[in-house]
Amino acid sequence: MHPTESLQLALQELKRADHSIAVSLKYTRTVDVIKSIIDRLINTISFCLDTLLVQAKLQKKTVEIPELARLKVEHIKTIFPEDRTVRDFCDFFLLLRQITKAKFDRTQEYRRHVTMTAHLDNGQTIEITIDIISEYFERTKEFFSYVSRSLQTEVE
Repeated sequence: MHPTESLQLALQELKRADHSIAVSLKYTRTVDVIKSIIDRLINTISFCLDTLLVQAKLQKKTVEIPELARLKVEHIKTIFPEDRTVRDFCDFFLLLRQITKAKFDRTQEYRRHVTMTAHLDNGQTIEITIDIISEYFERTKEFFSYVSRSLQTEVE
C-alpha cells in the first residue's frame, strides 16, 4: 500500500464525519450520531497513522506495520519520539477508542444540548456534546493536514 492510499481513505472518513456533524447531528441530535462521529474520527486517525507507518517503512525506518491499534500507537511513538504532534494524536486516538468502548448515558436527546456521558474503565467520566464533538472533529482535521503536509514534504 502506498501512503497516499491510506491518506485518501482518511479523507473519505473525514468527509463522512463532517457530513454527520453538519447534517445528521444538526437534525437528529442523538447519542447514536455522536458515537458514529467518534467512530469516523477513530478511523480517520487510524488511516493517518497507517500513512505515517507506510511512509516510515518506505524510508526504511521500520520493517513491520502492526495491525492492532495499541501496537500501532506504540510503534509510531518509537519511530517518531521527538514529534509532539504525532505523540499527542496517538494519545487522543487511544482516548477516543476508550470512549467508544465505554458504557455511556444519554441525556437531552433530540435537543440542542444532547450529551453522551462515557464512563471509562479508569473511573473517569467524559461528557461529549455537539460542541465537544465538533472540537474533536477540528482536531482530527488538523492532524490530517499535518500528515498530508509531512507526506508532501517527503515527496518533494
